[in-house]
Amino acid sequence: MRSDQPAQRNNSSGSEVSLDIPPNAIYNTSRDCIVQDDDNADKRSACAMTTEWMKQTSANIFRKKTLYKRLPVLTWLPKYNREDFVGDLMAGITVGLTVIPQGLAYAGIAGLDLQYGLYGCFMGCFIYILLGSSKDVPVGPTAISALLTFQTAHGVWQKAVLLTFLTGLIEIAMGIFRLGFLIDFVSGPVSAGFTSAGSLIIFTSQLKDLLGVNTKGDTFVDMWISVFSDLHNISWNDAGLGVACIIVLLTMRAMASTSFGPKESSEKSFCQKFWSGLFWVVGTSRNAVLIIVTSAIGYYLLSSGIDIFRMVGYVPQGLPKFSVPPFSMTTLTNGTSGEPIEIHESFGQMVSSLGSGLIVVPLISLLENMAVVQAFANGKPCDATQELIAVGVCNVANSFAQGFRGNGGIARGAVLNSSGVRTQMSNIYTGLIVIVALLYLTPAFYYIPKAALAAVIMAAVIFMIQYRVVKPMWRSKKSDLIPGLATFVACLVLPLQLGILVGIGINIVFILYHAARPKLRVETLCTSNDIKYLMLTPDRCLIFPSVEFVRNVITKQGRKSTLPVVIDCTHIYGADFTAAKVVSSMIDDFENRQQKLYFFNLQQRVAQVFEGINNNLQVIYDMNTLEMRLSGKEEESTSKL
Repeated sequence: MRSDQPAQRNNSSGSEVSLDIPPNAIYNTSRDCIVQDDDNADKRSACAMTTEWMKQTSANIFRKKTLYKRLPVLTWLPKYNREDFVGDLMAGITVGLTVIPQGLAYAGIAGLDLQYGLYGCFMGCFIYILLGSSKDVPVGPTAISALLTFQTAHGVWQKAVLLTFLTGLIEIAMGIFRLGFLIDFVSGPVSAGFTSAGSLIIFTSQLKDLLGVNTKGDTFVDMWISVFSDLHNISWNDAGLGVACIIVLLTMRAMASTSFGPKESSEKSFCQKFWSGLFWVVGTSRNAVLIIVTSAIGYYLLSSGIDIFRMVGYVPQGLPKFSVPPFSMTTLTNGTSGEPIEIHESFGQMVSSLGSGLIVVPLISLLENMAVVQAFANGKPCDATQELIAVGVCNVANSFAQGFRGNGGIARGAVLNSSGVRTQMSNIYTGLIVIVALLYLTPAFYYIPKAALAAVIMAAVIFMIQYRVVKPMWRSKKSDLIPGLATFVACLVLPLQLGILVGIGINIVFILYHAARPKLRVETLCTSNDIKYLMLTPDRCLIFPSVEFVRNVITKQGRKSTLPVVIDCTHIYGADFTAAKVVSSMIDDFENRQQKLYFFNLQQRVAQVFEGINNNLQVIYDMNTLEMRLSGKEEESTSKL
């Protein structure tokens, strides 16, 4: 290889190097190893080596730094004080009042009996206190997780619980192997398209309770076909109540942001502070307030013999039966002759039926959970690995309480943050409120109108449609709309877990296209001696998808004239074997045409890759040397390595 840098020599002859090496040492180096030929060397058994490895691993795991990182409770609990207790208590109660009606409603989205929504609302809260890294994450079912559970488990509670267990294990494994970077492949446009499509699907799925019509099907299109075919069965009483509830919820939502008097709290009078606080409490607890009022109305109507609304019905009282998740199941179905037939599914068959949901659900869960963490991090670093482990353990624990999927939700996270949460301890109060509801309040759930629960979900998901990102995206980079719109359409036409995979795939294709088509700036420059040359500057590294394209551009520009060609390699920070082969071929082409080709500012490690194929590489590192080389003063400006 030719280079303008002085040659470096290893002058090892005549020198002696002595190493003070312990006779029984073990060496771990990057490339070299020391082989010791000693008959008295320690020949340890595999058992002894395994034991030593386990000791070293356990010593690393149980280091103080590692323990504090993987058990965040050790960081904040010793500093816990009275102010933290008051803030967490108020925030936990506020979120608990929100979680109960949402848990009931989300169970309906998942196609499960309502109690399963509450079963998934307390175990995760207790676990997250120990492992969670963010004070603003309330663990529990979300609208997206409920919808994914429905499209994966199809309303079978055994499969829903098994999905919770398996995806929890997958999340733990992802955390151990530090795979949190996978969410980087879900770009902003893809996430926006997925969330918007999911909100529309959830909204449509609730029409069965709001209007009393069928919404069968796994996709948005199938649901609307079912709705239109069953429009003649609309229950006008339920529809009227549901629409009224949506209007009330939206009005109460606006109340939460209403403030009386001056903007500065210190300048408000006592009366102004009181009314502002009251409006905020009522607006924040709007779901609980609505459910309490409508259930009271339902109780009064049924007690008076007036049955005009469809009620939730019986919800089992008490805590769930704690047991291992179902690894097999037996269902009864009617045969062609009308006789019941038992259908048994093994563990393998159940896992096979869950399909791609085992991959998509943990990925979307991480995406949703990290959105909450990052939204309230205030610029602090976020640990995706720790969140994967925390949410994974939470879901494994949920599966033993017959709960379905849960993670942090952005809406409840906003409520928690605005309620003055101080630490992760707020989750314990939320979990206790859910337990109290299961033990004592489930008889009252019988009188909740289904239309009211549907209104709770509809009033929440309409704000998940991310139409506001379209205009900024159009202004900044219009091509980003393509993967976003493709994800949106795919999620509406296909099952949600397949739609998000389509969106991620299209986004990766865009990334690969840009990697395979780097931009090259072409300039005709002159030296101080008025010698013209072509300067070509690639904007990224040379790897196998892009190197052929770069070669074609350079060759095309070189053949247009007889000027020397200089490739500015400032932005080329990496190369591979394929790139080296193509560069070697390009060097030979220029030599055959007797046209000069120089590489300017090529990094040493990249030059070594190229040199492995072709030694005629000419590298220049400063403009003075370049001018001398172009002037023909090669002997004065180059030296061989």
